[in-house]
Amino acid sequence: MSHYAFIAPIKPGKVDDWKDRMQEMTTTRAAEMQASRQRFGLEKEEVWLQHTPMGDFAVVYLEAPEVEGVLSKMMTSQDPFDSWFRDNVLIDVHGMDPSAPPPPTNEAILGAR
Repeated sequence: MSHYAFIAPIKPGKVDDWKDRMQEMTTTRAAEMQASRQRFGLEKEEVWLQHTPMGDFAVVYLEAPEVEGVLSKMMTSQDPFDSWFRDNVLIDVHGMDPSAPPPPTNEAILGAR
């Protein structure tokens, strides 16, 4: 099992949009989200909102047998839910560029095994 944690900045003025989309993903789109995460091999996904003096961030934790390719798959999948997630969360709220390489693997320092 591999673990991956990262932060994703939330664009200024987009926290309410982010919260609305997280709510949508856990209610009206819950079945689609579950199917998406199964396709990607995710066994655990946790997300927190962190307010800081430098801005607001989503703190994301993922577990999967091979977590390294999950973000790339999210950015390229043509599944309707994945496209919605990419356009409305990753691009609109976080400002991610789908043509950019995924963030580099991070280094676990304390607690992750």
